[in-house]
Amino acid sequence: MATFNTKSFIKHDCYMTPKSAWDNIKQHIPKNKVIWEAFYGDGKSGSYLTELGFNVIHEPIDFFENDKGEIIVTNPPFSKTKEILKRLLVLDKPFILILPSSKINTSYFREWKNKHIQIIIPKKRIHFEKLVNGIKPEKWKNACNFDCFYYCYKMDLPSDIVWLE
Repeated sequence: MATFNTKSFIKHDCYMTPKSAWDNIKQHIPKNKVIWEAFYGDGKSGSYLTELGFNVIHEPIDFFENDKGEIIVTNPPFSKTKEILKRLLVLDKPFILILPSSKINTSYFREWKNKHIQIIIPKKRIHFEKLVNGIKPEKWKNACNFDCFYYCYKMDLPSDIVWLE
């Protein structure tokens, strides 16, 4: 994710997942599996999933050097999507990723064309909490200007596209 500044291009990639994003899809996450919330952020995402009744591993460790849990449920840094998808091909475990809807049009996502990807489409936009150096900026409005989907692999959803009500 990025924003424009009049003097330079500044990349921001620290957007925390609100509890509502996980609450929206809790019925599609298996209760009997150990979840790895692979990207730590401010630590709240793993706590939210735990509050919803899931068994969650959520540690500040490197996703690229570790392999935890039975499924991955996470909101990864969008600027690292290409690398994350390559790593997920190697891990070959079920996942749910929150990513911008536009990611499906990228050349690197096409590596998944023969995999059974399913998509959950939220009813409303997910409004993330932005952090800069671990702090919420003053006057920041939790209003997202793009749409995200939940990209799912090996999740056995009832259909390939699930529209949330």
